[in-house]
Amino acid sequence: MSGPEPSTDTSGPDTPTWPTPPTYSNLGEVRAQMLPSKACRPRTSRPPLTDPQPLPPPLPKKTLARTRSLPTHRAPGSSPTPAGQPRRPFLGSHSVDESQAGNDQAWAPGPPVEPHIRSLNSLLGLGWPDLHRPEAVRAFLEARQLEGVRTVHAQLRARLLGGRPGPCHPGHGFRLLDSSPCVDSGDALYYRLVRVGDEAWHMLAAKVPKPGAEEPHPWGLELQASLGPHFNLQGLCGLVPEGALPGAPWSGPVALATEVPERTLTQWLSEVGRGLQPGEFPWVSALLLLQLTSALEHLEARGAALAELRPENLLLVAPRGCATAGPPRLLLADFGRVRPQPPGPQGAHAQQLSHLLSALLGPVAPSATPLASGLETLAARLAHLQPSAAQARAALQVLLWGPGPELRGRGAPLVPWLQVRRALLVLHLAERAAAGEAPGLEDWLCCTYLAEATEASMGHALALLWD
Repeated sequence: MSGPEPSTDTSGPDTPTWPTPPTYSNLGEVRAQMLPSKACRPRTSRPPLTDPQPLPPPLPKKTLARTRSLPTHRAPGSSPTPAGQPRRPFLGSHSVDESQAGNDQAWAPGPPVEPHIRSLNSLLGLGWPDLHRPEAVRAFLEARQLEGVRTVHAQLRARLLGGRPGPCHPGHGFRLLDSSPCVDSGDALYYRLVRVGDEAWHMLAAKVPKPGAEEPHPWGLELQASLGPHFNLQGLCGLVPEGALPGAPWSGPVALATEVPERTLTQWLSEVGRGLQPGEFPWVSALLLLQLTSALEHLEARGAALAELRPENLLLVAPRGCATAGPPRLLLADFGRVRPQPPGPQGAHAQQLSHLLSALLGPVAPSATPLASGLETLAARLAHLQPSAAQARAALQVLLWGPGPELRGRGAPLVPWLQVRRALLVLHLAERAAAGEAPGLEDWLCCTYLAEATEASMGHALALLWD
């Protein structure tokens, strides 16, 4: 940008005079006078300006139409922003995603926004109930609370199950990380390895059967291969071909597990569980047992049952996308003992769950905490009533998050309790998000309960525990 030419007129009457030219004169112009002129552009003398006042500086070429600078519409692919990341316009001094900007900020239409991403103005302006009808306002808020809990539940589930590796193919390479197993379970040894291919790598676990272990039942292995992703069931993604890892401490092809275990439930009891506080141990035990009942419920829904429930075959892994301080994720890995569910009572796993729960609570006094007392009651009820895994799971949810025994019986206000509990959960998660804390595994398990719970399900769980 070229500025105005410097004034060459004589000084006015009020202008101070100098005996010699000042040393801070325009050095660039002095140098330009000393350089020879180009032949194609002969220098001409400039006529002196007649206006005694200097010209004002030129206006900038960019016109600022408003105080907030917003992006204009660009053709797809012209933006330097990497693909898959939203552009971040500046609203004042706060940088936000376009999906977070209000509808009153008018910019040229950009890429379409996902339907579930809505601004605060649209939430407050669309479908607003009649404020003169309190029942309509209450129904509106209840529906929004339930929708919020379900949305948080779905997002946490996607985070916890995200990054699952796909199946193996011949182009993959493997590298063994450790020559010794990371976990020694009841029937298998697990070795950490890395699978490389398709410009991505995944850390997996080679599941090597122990010498002399019981031959797995083929029906259970076929069921494991046919099951989709489940949070508490071990997933497989293929086999390590024979000879792919020279020097590996096994022979022949072995299965690849998608999650690398850290320890078994038996090891956790001896290494970690006994070191917890008396009030914390029943809580973590209940969360682990809740995950186990979720896995068993999935098996019972497929007409399958676990012939023998062994703590040394229950694996614990670190949940993805969560803080490591929370409870571990439990995986049912012993599909070699899964059989078709025999005819008879629906509680095929009730007796085994009762024994496992009693073993977990062995060193804990029943009167230590209300939760420990409730778990002791549940262990006796499981052995006596033989409920299904789904019913046992509902009872554990009630023991962990309520309602308490004071709300059992006909006419109890279970629906208002559930509505208040959902509202408190949303506020709790919002406060933690504002403080920069990511939700954990326990938050997701609680969201699962409150998103699925009904008056009937809570009533049946209360009856199983205390009637």
